[in-house]
Amino acid sequence: MSASAQPQTASALEFPFAEMPGFGELVEVREGILWTRVPLPYLLDHVNIFFIRDGEGWAVIDTGIQTDEAIGIWTALFDGPMKGETITRVIVTHFHPDHIGLAGWLCKQFDAQLLTSYSSYMGSKVVPLGVNERLTAQNFDFYQKHGMSKEVAGVVAIQGNEYLRRVAELPLSYHRLVLADVLEIGAFTFRVLTGDGHAPEQVMLYCEEEKLLFAADQVLERISPNVSVYAGDPNGDPLGHYLRSLRFLRSEIPDDVLVLPGHRRVFRGLHQRCSELEAHHEERCDRIREACKAGPQTAAALVPVLFTRPLDPHQMSFAFTETLAHVNRLVRRGELKTVPRDGKLVTVPATDS
Repeated sequence: MSASAQPQTASALEFPFAEMPGFGELVEVREGILWTRVPLPYLLDHVNIFFIRDGEGWAVIDTGIQTDEAIGIWTALFDGPMKGETITRVIVTHFHPDHIGLAGWLCKQFDAQLLTSYSSYMGSKVVPLGVNERLTAQNFDFYQKHGMSKEVAGVVAIQGNEYLRRVAELPLSYHRLVLADVLEIGAFTFRVLTGDGHAPEQVMLYCEEEKLLFAADQVLERISPNVSVYAGDPNGDPLGHYLRSLRFLRSEIPDDVLVLPGHRRVFRGLHQRCSELEAHHEERCDRIREACKAGPQTAAALVPVLFTRPLDPHQMSFAFTETLAHVNRLVRRGELKTVPRDGKLVTVPATDS
């Protein structure tokens, strides 16, 4: 559910800050807005945290995952550079544990209100409860049906979703954020935007007056957010949703905004980056289309077509489900079709009989 660290073509994006802040180090983006990072125990090793001055305290955007290391960074922040400060509101962009994992913990520490989308709040409550033997069995069958060996499917089904448990208990109530809401935070006025594909109803905040876009994981520099199909919605089209969200951002938001993303550096060049991400996914669709011309392909067999490096179980779960997202997009376009063959689902050109 976190971003997939896949390199993108070098571009002429502008970076007001050459380096990202260290873990727990505060950088002033502009007056009333601070940026820090919290560590993650994965290949993508951090999540960005932003603070917005909110009266006598600070609203915080995203929180990091529930680990001892992440809690240690937060504790050091409020014992050090933010000593005496308070959190007024905890804004969560989406339900992935690297963003919502410590939201409940922060709300409890500061008696702060939680603000997020309905999908994020309910998803975060439901997903960890489902990490059980029944879900493991469903995932195991899903992976096998799409061509994984029993051995690999067993490891990925068990270990690949372990991080879903790393979410602190959320408050019993929250403030729902909906597309086109207006949100006042201190001196700033934000328009609430939502995007899909990486996560349902992912929240972004746009301040027209200050030309700021808190973009969550929808648009990142150098890497593409993971876009995945899951066992519960095996024929879903998250890649179609994601590409549509990129087009929405290009049409609704000016190119000169400062983009404050969920991972990596703050940048300018929104429209260019959206175009790069679209081109990136089209190139991956081209690879799958060409592979399928050579013969029927399971989703598992197509994973190395898109992901050439070795993958651990956590990475494999994302790589497999993202590969299937590209397959499903091509099926929706009518360019490929998925058919049963020898007990597996294989993908072939739509013109094959």
